[in-house]
Parts: sequence; structure tokens; C-alpha cells
Amino acid sequence: MPEDRPSPSSNSRRTFLRASLATGIVTAAHPAFGAARAQDQAPASNPAIRSFELEEMTIDDFQKAMQSGQSSSHSLTEKYLARMQEIDKAGPMINSVIEVNPEALDIADALDKERKAKGPRGPLHGIPVLIKDNIDTADRMNTTAGSLALLNSRPPKDAFIAAQLRKAGAVILGKTNLSEWANIRSSHSTSGWSGRGGLTRNPYALDPAPAPRSPPTCASWASARKPMAR
Repeated sequence: MPEDRPSPSSNSRRTFLRASLATGIVTAAHPAFGAARAQDQAPASNPAIRSFELEEMTIDDFQKAMQSGQSSSHSLTEKYLARMQEIDKAGPMINSVIEVNPEALDIADALDKERKAKGPRGPLHGIPVLIKDNIDTADRMNTTAGSLALLNSRPPKDAFIAAQLRKAGAVILGKTNLSEWANIRSSHSTSGWSGRGGLTRNPYALDPAPAPRSPPTCASWASARKPMAR
């Protein structure tokens, strides 16, 4: 089966991302915020940042590739999971994903079979997405808002947005880290940090923390690992 290919317009952004990550790894000083995870340590060396074949591809691009048989939801999900492992948990260690859905590939397989039997549900059919860790999902994942106090919390039903994503045929890859309790905990809290997930790093400059309202979600999207994040 032919591989998924990025659009020609991806070169400049991909080059910038690789250069930014490589520079940041050399100069980044690990922020000592008492993160609960030992994994939240700055890498000791400067690993090569491999280009990503799905970078800059859109949801529409993926639907066309799946409809033509050039790709599948299983293939997309597998590649995004591998990319998350490569640059989120290793390499530059962006640390934007707090938990991976252990059922993601099974969900993708079921959606591929449904596409062949009935056609796609809509534009999100088979598309991998990430959602924040304060959005309830009634599955094998936790919903903790980044707090260790809620570890092993299993909601009895999906939040409305999670239910709508599933109904549309999206594959929920996992959950992103976030500012613990969505930063409703202190007037001096650190943006992008949670007790459970540690500190998320800016994918374009690893030493400063990302600073938008939802730093880890933005970081996971900006590092071009997936077409959609909520």
C-alpha cells in the first residue's frame, strides 16, 4: 500500500521545526517544578529529529487517501502513535501527551471495516484526535485534569464533546497534559504544568514553557503530530 505523503508546502515549516527543536535541546535548562514524573527530564544529548511524512496534511487530505485506498485509519493511527513516542516521550521530550488510549488501534480497525461496508460517517471518520485530560471519556483512560488526586478516575459516561467525536467516527488517540485544574488553583501557578503530567515544553523553543491558554494541547498540535486536537 503506498505511503501517505505530505503536501509540497510542508518543507519550510518542517525545516523550521527540526531546526528549532535541535537548537532548543542543546540550550534547554530543565525547569525544576517538582514534576511527579521521572520522565520529565531534559535529554542529555542532541538527537536527530526525523521528518514526519504526515506533517502538514489536512483532514481532507487524509479522507481522500483513505477513500482511494492509499491509506487507512489503522495506518494513520499507528504512525501518529509512533511519532508521539518519538518526540513526546523521547528525543526532545515535548511531554504534551499525558496518556495514550490503549484501544486506539482497535477503534481504527473497526472504523476501517465500517468504511468498507457502509462508507464514511462524515469528514472525521477514522481521523486520529487528541483531547485534554479534563474531558471525560468512559473508556480505559483516566480523566484527572492533570491532578494526582484524581488518578484512576473512570467517568461513567463520555462528556458531550467526546461522545460527538466518537459519533462522528474520530479515533481518540489519547489525552493531552494541561495546566493542572485548568490553572484554577493559584494566582502563581505555572502554565503548562500538572502534578500528574509534569511540564509541557514549547516545541519551537524547548527552554521556555508554552504560554497559551491550553499549552500542552497547542504544543501537541504545533509539533505537527496530528490534524486535530481539542
